[in-house]
Amino acid sequence: MDQTIVEGIIKKVMDQMGDAKTEGAARCGDAIPVELSGRHVHLCEEDIQELFGAPLTYVKELSQPGQYLCKERVRLIGPSGVIDNVAVLGPARPKSQVELSLTDARILGIKAPVRQSGDVAGTPGIVLTSGTGLAGLQEGVIVAARHIHMSPADAAKYGVADNQKVDVHMDGNRPAVFKDVIIRVHKDFRLAMHIDFDEANSCGLGKNARGKIVGLTQEA
Repeated sequence: MDQTIVEGIIKKVMDQMGDAKTEGAARCGDAIPVELSGRHVHLCEEDIQELFGAPLTYVKELSQPGQYLCKERVRLIGPSGVIDNVAVLGPARPKSQVELSLTDARILGIKAPVRQSGDVAGTPGIVLTSGTGLAGLQEGVIVAARHIHMSPADAAKYGVADNQKVDVHMDGNRPAVFKDVIIRVHKDFRLAMHIDFDEANSCGLGKNARGKIVGLTQEA
């Protein structure tokens, strides 16, 4: 068969597959609960001891199983600003991480990249204080990429897979479509989309916010 004809057939099939994936991501009309994630820190054991000299104190469970709010709070000290009373979340992690909004990062004078949680290699550092201790992070400051937590059953229902990026329509007072929303799938996850307060304010979201997946994000 002529090579040009073969290439044409392959392209047509690939295009059809792409269309089918997009339809799959959009086929479920069920809205997804949206949770607003404020600035917070995750700490490794070494930094917990440097800051508090004792284990973290459990206060309450968060929406994702195994994650909890702690009694302890820290001050963030950046090159040109400080932010006080920042929440600490448990349990301890292998590496400390500070999650901010872009507005927070500007207040502190830090050029924080948009990253998935845990992806801190090469990110800016910061100083944390607790009133009784101090910890200097060489790296770990990020703006968390918007994402949706899903169980495998949820992923099958919505026609998506782990680490895919989708477009989500936000039906607030200023409706918008968020692109590049990362799907994160794990057997212990509960269905929820996480965005920061900058993103929520941009589309006027209130309580009981919902979003709808309208398709896979198309690469530019």
